[in-house]
Amino acid sequence: MPQIVQLLASPVRRFQGRPADGPDPAPPGELVQEVRIRAGLGIVGDRYFAKPAHRDASITVIASESLPEGADLTHVRRNILTSGIDVDALVGSVLVLDTGDGPVRLKVQRPANPCAWMDAMIAPGAWRALRGRGGIRCTPLDDGVLRIGPVKVAIEAPPDPPSD
Repeated sequence: MPQIVQLLASPVRRFQGRPADGPDPAPPGELVQEVRIRAGLGIVGDRYFAKPAHRDASITVIASESLPEGADLTHVRRNILTSGIDVDALVGSVLVLDTGDGPVRLKVQRPANPCAWMDAMIAPGAWRALRGRGGIRCTPLDDGVLRIGPVKVAIEAPPDPPSD
């Protein structure tokens, strides 16, 4: 059964500057048991919540199957770590996740391409190894709550664009 393995809602951006200089310190409590999502805005309390430059990609999702053993969301700075869902194949569709509080639809906009920080945070060669498997950037279409644990999954066609 598909699972949500980890959730990250961090108020700070940790990967700034050169990877060789290391990340900024992690704030306490950035790995959480549940996240509150607002349509068009992102995850409440996250660094990209309601930021105009990130509204079309305010939530990131990555599959645990893409990560080497021992790596987690603190290493890749994605918001949702899943198991049993091939998220990288979903660009252009709508990923629907329901952990028991109702469905949350995420419009999958584009891949979340890895960067050179992956070599510093996971291991040398991780940047290259994660190409094409770095997760997805999504726009939330619904308000809702997601929790760690089993998740019902559906894939929908994207909504039609508004007509003029």
